[in-house]
Amino acid sequence: MRSPASELVVHEDALRENTARMRALSGGRLMAVLKADAFGHGDVAAAVLEAGAESIGVTSIDEALALRQADVGAPILSWLNAPGADFETAVREGIDLAVPGLELLFEIARAARAAGATARVHLHIDVGTGRDGCPPRDWATLCALAREQEAAGAIRVVGVMGHMSCADDPLNGQNVRERLVFENAIRTARRRALRPHLLHLAATAATITGAGAGYGPHRIGAGLFGIDPSRTTDVLRSALTLTSTVVSSREAPAGTGVGYGHDFVTPERTHLALLSLGYADGLPRAASGQAEVLVRGERRPLVGRFSMDMVVVDTGGVLLRPGERVTVFGPGRDGEPTVAEWAAWSHTIEHEIVTAVGSRTSRIRRTLDTSTPRTPAPSGETACLSTPAAGSPSSEAARTTSTRSPSPRRPPSRALSAR
Repeated sequence: MRSPASELVVHEDALRENTARMRALSGGRLMAVLKADAFGHGDVAAAVLEAGAESIGVTSIDEALALRQADVGAPILSWLNAPGADFETAVREGIDLAVPGLELLFEIARAARAAGATARVHLHIDVGTGRDGCPPRDWATLCALAREQEAAGAIRVVGVMGHMSCADDPLNGQNVRERLVFENAIRTARRRALRPHLLHLAATAATITGAGAGYGPHRIGAGLFGIDPSRTTDVLRSALTLTSTVVSSREAPAGTGVGYGHDFVTPERTHLALLSLGYADGLPRAASGQAEVLVRGERRPLVGRFSMDMVVVDTGGVLLRPGERVTVFGPGRDGEPTVAEWAAWSHTIEHEIVTAVGSRTSRIRRTLDTSTPRTPAPSGETACLSTPAAGSPSSEAARTTSTRSPSPRRPPSRALSAR
């Protein structure tokens, strides 16, 4: 099998180390958020569960069901679904569901009756983001009607959740206001005879800064993958390295225009190397004229506008050989650019860089680095959500090399279909 032109390596040792650190910060109540293909890191559920995560959070039911079909038996919460989503299957598969309003409350209750089971739900309060979640003015009504559905046996309210808008800034006064909204929401739910025991407000930033302290579980996504939205710590390790292969290389005399529009013209004689990846592979076009890559141990600039399929490296006095590897970004230990630098060059956040890379299966391969010993799973801890009958994922699944495209969906196992 020929080596791909570009390769995305997931460093499992870093992933496990970050998971252990975030578990410690969350007081042992860690929900690993694996939405958006695990922030672009792929099939890592086994690794984060073995490293200390108690449960998994995703946005859509489809993401949750894909994990179940991959034999992930850990508790899963899905919190962003439109009307018409497959709530009935979610209930049958033991997936917890967030409820941000009356329409979904009634739809989930109907689905639970059709499934012949009780749906476990987390009422979602909008504490201040102005997007998902129930507006505070409607919260008391949602709680009252949820209690009616609970009394009828359709649902069980096991949690109340919110999401903070300014937790990356621990001194922002909005944090205090949003905590008060959350606390009031809990009191209102309890006055309506609800008994939620999972009260979760903190994501990565709120966990690191302490803005969301006092509740659990903590929903950690970015932090698992080495991203600190608050930029207040340097102990997390980036878990991705992106490399590419030189397609061709040439000498370029002074005055050579590069790429569309000739935004860059060589000021003197130099050498140019072509890499076959571009903005279709997640390299942000906004980084044109700013970004660098690591070539033979030295930083060299990418010049000219990024194209859909290619970028050009100015290698100075060095004529690279076709087939040589160039590091686009990585942890930074060897001098290569980091994801944080790429985010700065692109005027965006690190989350966008890592989730965008590798959209074409013929170009990007994912592997997991298993060069360091695995962290043993903690013992004596209980899961924070309901645990279906299926077993936890095998560690072997985390060691496989896979393409960027999702694996074909497998039919549920007997254990899953029996639930």
